[in-house]
Amino acid sequence: MMNFFNKKSQISIKDILSILKNESTPLWIYHTETIINQIKKLKKFDIIRFAQKSCSNIHILRIMKKMNVKIDAVSLGEIERAIKAGYTSKNDDIVFTADMFTKETLKKIVKLNITVNAGSVDMLEQLGKISPGHKVWIRINPKFGHGHHFKTNTGGENSKHGIWDPKLTIPIIKKYELNCIGLHMHIGSGVNYEHLKNVCNAMKKQCIKFNQKIKAISAGGGLSIPYKKTDIPVNVNHYFHLWNNVREEISKHFNNPIKLEIEPGRFLVGESGILISQICTIKKVGKKIFTLIDSGFNDLMRPVLYGSYHHISVIPKDNRNINTNKIIKTIIGGPLCESGDIFTQNENNQLIEIELPEIKIGDYIVFHNTGAYGASMSSNYNSRPLISEVLITEKIPKIIRRKQTIQELIRLETEI
Repeated sequence: MMNFFNKKSQISIKDILSILKNESTPLWIYHTETIINQIKKLKKFDIIRFAQKSCSNIHILRIMKKMNVKIDAVSLGEIERAIKAGYTSKNDDIVFTADMFTKETLKKIVKLNITVNAGSVDMLEQLGKISPGHKVWIRINPKFGHGHHFKTNTGGENSKHGIWDPKLTIPIIKKYELNCIGLHMHIGSGVNYEHLKNVCNAMKKQCIKFNQKIKAISAGGGLSIPYKKTDIPVNVNHYFHLWNNVREEISKHFNNPIKLEIEPGRFLVGESGILISQICTIKKVGKKIFTLIDSGFNDLMRPVLYGSYHHISVIPKDNRNINTNKIIKTIIGGPLCESGDIFTQNENNQLIEIELPEIKIGDYIVFHNTGAYGASMSSNYNSRPLISEVLITEKIPKIIRRKQTIQELIRLETEI
């Protein structure tokens, strides 16, 4: 695989080409062992709760369940997916996190007795009225935030997430005798240890200020992965150490044991996945060269939404030896009728030319580290069907989502 930086890919060229004999591009491929290894890195935490929104395929959720990872669901659909994967409402296996309820979601949560991580005071009032004694978490906005992009910042005045003053929840908790399990705090994606110290200190202050008997605290998620060669992997031991110190201080203050929960998404699945696309045309536009592939931002949204970087490799379709001495600078774009359908752009939406070895029409383009917020953010824009997902377990590939058909799209509008 050309251009793959500093480590061997868990998914080999042989694996990819074998899958492509039976599956057409574009398609997602995941690697089970990579997910399992990432889970093991977090075993020091009392509870690992997977942020399902990052990769919601039920076959991935079954891996999580087998590894005793619990589930964070943020919608009714994600609750149903978790149940389909074998999760139940027992032992807080599923927690619903949101800042509001829809009527359907609230009805289901009460029926199944699913624990709620409430991001607004209104949620507690609505829940308490119809389900007194319900188990809840309180999600706190610590009045500051952080993220790899301003759109992933989940704290401070510019964030819709969390409760600004958690003390306002106490009268409602008492009124409806809600069972408050713990406090949750998440300020955004990406790890900055100075910010993390601030979050830990804020959690301690809020717990003392809240002054209610709780059983756990949640460190939230947002653990980063190395997308670029220069990215430094998260020091998981240091991350745990900072949170564990705070947990011990809170436990000492209240004189009762406190469990420490973490809620990772991309950290568990991001490095497990790749997106395979095929080059359809190579065209010169003025002084620029555009390489257009059969994937669009309807498949992989992150570059157009955040200006996110995904390392790109090339696999020659004809098994030729690619001449690495002959390099071209090119912009990678997709098939959508949309000027923004470009995979090589920065967070300011400026086009970026990347260097690739000599390529030809029909060659395959590989986007690395797409296991998180890849398939789960896909859409049907331009009436394009959702693409296949394949999971490799012990070298055996298995289709875990078949490609959607155009007829299935149309049927939603014609069979009414």
